[in-house]
Amino acid sequence: MTKTSNIIDKVENNIIHTYNRYQIALDEGEGMYLYDVEGKKYLDFGSGIGVFALGYGNKEYNDAVKAQVDKLIHTSNYFYNEPSALASEKFIKASGMTKVFYTNSGAEAVEGALKLAKKYGKMTKGDNCYEIIAMNKSFHGRTIGAVSVTGNEHYRESFEPLLPGVKFADYNNLESVKALISDRTCAVIMETIQGEGGVTPATEEFVKGVRTLCDENNILMIADEIQCGMGRSGYMFAYQRFGILPDIVTSAKALGCGVPIGAFAAGSKVCDVLCAGDHGTTYGGNPLACAASLAVFNLFEKNNLLENVVEVGAYLYKRLDEIKAICPSITDHRGIGFMQGLEYDHPVSGIIQKLLDAGLIVFSAGPNVIRFLPPLIATMKDVDDMINILKEWAIE
Repeated sequence: MTKTSNIIDKVENNIIHTYNRYQIALDEGEGMYLYDVEGKKYLDFGSGIGVFALGYGNKEYNDAVKAQVDKLIHTSNYFYNEPSALASEKFIKASGMTKVFYTNSGAEAVEGALKLAKKYGKMTKGDNCYEIIAMNKSFHGRTIGAVSVTGNEHYRESFEPLLPGVKFADYNNLESVKALISDRTCAVIMETIQGEGGVTPATEEFVKGVRTLCDENNILMIADEIQCGMGRSGYMFAYQRFGILPDIVTSAKALGCGVPIGAFAAGSKVCDVLCAGDHGTTYGGNPLACAASLAVFNLFEKNNLLENVVEVGAYLYKRLDEIKAICPSITDHRGIGFMQGLEYDHPVSGIIQKLLDAGLIVFSAGPNVIRFLPPLIATMKDVDDMINILKEWAIE
């Protein structure tokens, strides 16, 4: 029995089967590359589904996390700690929000955002103001509240009835949002770039139109930046492309670059709606997670990662356009920065497996889209190396 098969057997015997995993056991990483337990090397254009923005083995990040492990990992939120104080300053400055609440994951961040929106609706319009407008093809997480606002029936149907009062509009269709607004509506939640729904950026007209509708009707705008935020668009948060501020922002994934942390942050209008006892978490905002997030913000600034995403992201777009031009089965190429997708006229699972066998890690976004989410340190050479593999295995 190989080391890989031994690991796979133990996982399949002991862990509830909710993932259809690739038959690979990853062991270590360095820069843009991952290595499995048999020593095979993989160029990573998935970054753990948009998590490892800094790449693997970043010494300054690792040293910051190790130092905090040796100092203090957890205390509970009955006490203050310095890493959360410093990290929160960075988050507020980067996002334009007023206050932040730390969670352990993106789904938990969405749950907190929904609770905040619902309480605001009741405070301002009464007990009947609890409805949420979400988007078709959206993805916000797997918990009951988060899956309730996820616009894909596949994720919801096994767990119904879900959160009441959720309505779905069409992404990038402002009239469909307008048609759903009533005096019961407390919030609109949307990804600024849809990820799982096929790597679809919001248009400027749509984002600004939703912001205006929310202002006119005293409705909160929730921007889900869990995947598209933290630099992936070339802006720290993707809504900043349009010069608007949402009322609530959710974040996770690259916020901690591997250490589990999420957050929801609120603007001045709603940052004091929740009070003691309304919400809480055992692990959220602990010293270890916040030390990791603080290191992430510091390294974003030191290493000019946003500038790299703009420059290399444009090059990635150009090279993927070249692939589209020579592959008849590719029907669309869309995205921005280091969040791009190629849509095929057939399911892409077989192509992704071929690419994996060839040493390239990418993920799907829905059945027909190959998604490219490289670490934000990717260079033009990394793009060229990836394109060479695509040319051999992904043109059909």
